[in-house]
Amino acid sequence: MPRTRKPDVCQPTGSAELAMLDVYMPMMKSSAIISAGRLGLFEALVDGPLTAEELAAKIDSSLRGTTTLVDFLVAIGYLEKDDDAFANTASTQRWFTSAGQVDYTPGLLWTHEAWSMMGSLAETVRKGEPEQTLWDAMVEKPHLGPLFSSYMGAFAADLGPDLLKYVPVSPAYRRLLDLGGSHGLHSIRFCQHYPQLDAVIVDMPSALTETGPEIEKAGLTGRIQLSPGTLQEHDWGSDNDLVFYLSVAHNHSAEENRLAIEQIGESMNPGGLLVIHEYLAETSLDALNAAFRLTLLLETGTQTHRHEDYCAWLTAAGFSAIERIDLEPREKGSLILARR
Repeated sequence: MPRTRKPDVCQPTGSAELAMLDVYMPMMKSSAIISAGRLGLFEALVDGPLTAEELAAKIDSSLRGTTTLVDFLVAIGYLEKDDDAFANTASTQRWFTSAGQVDYTPGLLWTHEAWSMMGSLAETVRKGEPEQTLWDAMVEKPHLGPLFSSYMGAFAADLGPDLLKYVPVSPAYRRLLDLGGSHGLHSIRFCQHYPQLDAVIVDMPSALTETGPEIEKAGLTGRIQLSPGTLQEHDWGSDNDLVFYLSVAHNHSAEENRLAIEQIGESMNPGGLLVIHEYLAETSLDALNAAFRLTLLLETGTQTHRHEDYCAWLTAAGFSAIERIDLEPREKGSLILARR
């Protein structure tokens, strides 16, 4: 009599019928998209469809290699094919070309560099902290700083309209302190929109290498200053009206953030406004939040923090009228506004 096989209670819960496809297909998809960014393939199609021969010539690649890559990009929905011509999908054109509202190609280039870091995830999990932090890696490999800053610049361009919409700037405000503002885009945007503002950007020297030219290009050299330094060791002055602490807190421990918010408060004029942007640690983690926390463990050894934590730090530092704004789509994170 044949035996009935019981269901395997340890069977993977992924969507693939063959479990290894849950590992293999995401790897190939990411690799193909990143490679397209590195080759300039999406940008090569920005003005319209090209045949494989035309595309290969434009990106200076072999016909065989180009054809194999674009066939896969069609299969996963990043390109479209009509007869013998290939074109970007609307989403690809929107997110990964200069014709889009925001070009996240710098994110693809950064992910190429970050890919090798993921190889030490098991060791990081075992140890509970990274073998080498991202900041130490930037010292050893100077090209990482500008590349990471460029990626954060793409996100800043995406976040910028939300900041202008939700951050009230009093006509009496004169000085903006932009902590961790590497790319300079937030300071540039607000100084352009509010002519009474001057700004000071504080970040590590490796993150500010390309910021000066961007400020000069915007014609704001006289109004925006760069102040290289770390969060823990820096004099931020005592005359700040508006302070940006955007996408910075998750790179620091709870105690470091508590001290930073206290120091921010001491540097501000009465009636000043502190703006925090973050991904908040919720009671029930979704996949993106959980993935981001795992990334932080690997790259910086830090984590996201709860809204309640920020409220406690802000209240202890003398801030009031604390307001939380969850952005849409939720992948953009949240803003916390607090008055001094």
